[in-house]
Amino acid sequence: MYFKLLLLLLSIAIAAFAPIKKKPVKVYLIGDSTVADYTGDYDDKDYMTTRFPVTGWGQVFQPFMRPDSLSHIRNIIKSDSVVVVDKARGGRSTRTFFEEGRWAEVYKALQKNDVVMMQFGHNDAAENKPERYTSVPAYKEYLRLFVKQTREKGALPIILTPVNRNYPWEDGKLSNVHGDYPQAAKDVAMELNAPLIDLTQLSINAFTAKGEEYVTSNYFMNLPAGKYEAYPEGQKDNTHFQPEGAKAVAQMVFNGMKKLKPSEASAKN
Repeated sequence: MYFKLLLLLLSIAIAAFAPIKKKPVKVYLIGDSTVADYTGDYDDKDYMTTRFPVTGWGQVFQPFMRPDSLSHIRNIIKSDSVVVVDKARGGRSTRTFFEEGRWAEVYKALQKNDVVMMQFGHNDAAENKPERYTSVPAYKEYLRLFVKQTREKGALPIILTPVNRNYPWEDGKLSNVHGDYPQAAKDVAMELNAPLIDLTQLSINAFTAKGEEYVTSNYFMNLPAGKYEAYPEGQKDNTHFQPEGAKAVAQMVFNGMKKLKPSEASAKN
């Protein structure tokens, strides 16, 4: 009896001094097709036969959230465990993402210390597609809404400017293709003192360094005929990524996270 009591007391003592496992942080990704995860139940179709190799950078972002990698972003995430929740969807602008109730779904699920990374602009800028087009002033207003409501939940918002398309190239250099939208995202981040990753400039720099020929063939969805089941006639697409391109962009985003220095106010209500 004495021995059992001793074991019980020893177990209690060990439990008292054992490190408390922190609750996993969820990193929500909201945005368009360049961020989306096309696997799983994206559109109830078999990914390998109907979409592969198209890959959003969010689709390959979870490996960057391994415990050994998280030590590099303690500035924004304190947990040793992170789950990436990719809610991005092709063809969505800030406006349609909100109007379709996609933001409401994320907002409802948000917990304290979660992170919301928002990258819009591709579809907001599509003036020739009124069903998704969102003016610059409205784009800024929706970003403000996402930031403020993220903070209401005690979560951290991070604004990303849109990743660049594979044009326009001139004299071996890539230029911004999204007009005033990257600056608009920067303006909102500055106004609300929110963390910002300038993915537009990061991608312009990285793609330019690799060269037009390389990124066209290896990063973007420019495919030869007969190579992939989903694209028997090939494909010419300088917006969406192949796996190598998606991983390169995911690396840019992670590198951007490492450099963030969110103020105390950024994580408050």
